Amino acid sequence: MKVILFGATGMVGQGCLRECLLDPGIESVLAVGRGPTGQRNAKLREIRHDNFLDYSGIESDLAGYDACFFCLGVSSVGIDEARYRQVTHDITLAAATTLSRLNPGMVFVYVTGRGTDSTGQGSLMWARVKGETENDLLKLPFKAAYMFRPAAIQPLHGIRSRTAWYQAIYVAAAPLFGLLKRVAPKYVTTTERIGRAMIKVVRDGYPKPVLESEDINRV
Repeated sequence: MKVILFGATGMVGQGCLRECLLDPGIESVLAVGRGPTGQRNAKLREIRHDNFLDYSGIESDLAGYDACFFCLGVSSVGIDEARYRQVTHDITLAAATTLSRLNPGMVFVYVTGRGTDSTGQGSLMWARVKGETENDLLKLPFKAAYMFRPAAIQPLHGIRSRTAWYQAIYVAAAPLFGLLKRVAPKYVTTTERIGRAMIKVVRDGYPKPVLESEDINRV
């Protein structure tokens, strides 16, 4: 299986990349991003790309793939809805629309978050935009598309968030993850489980297109 990965330097993307490189059934990984992943592996190829709304210059590099793991995202804290919509919805759909045309047999996996609003009518801006993005992705002519909605994510294997205040929260919360797993297991997953689940649903499918944390852990 050949896969494309967006957001490989983010926390979830790092976890996904690690599992892809470890999985013997994955032949190659193409990481598309603005900067290097810092990884060295015979499976891994990287393309530096700055304009995530236009892929016309690299289309020939994006054909012939079986799956896309889209882990690119941004926090809604401190930015207005127009900017958040561009980064969350427009960039995702630009990539997905291009990939669905070039790879009609592709499976597309998108990482959103628990609380995403599929109705688009809720009061939380980020949840509405994420919900609209999910809905538009599910309309594209992929072989299949899956929306991953993790809640609390425990980073493993030395993986760190590049957002300083996120990382500070993860460090402070580290002692609590064991307790959370016991008292609220459906709200907690790990970077490793997300990566493994993404690979698994591409291979074997899943009965529904939206996976919450408990579905991710089950897979």
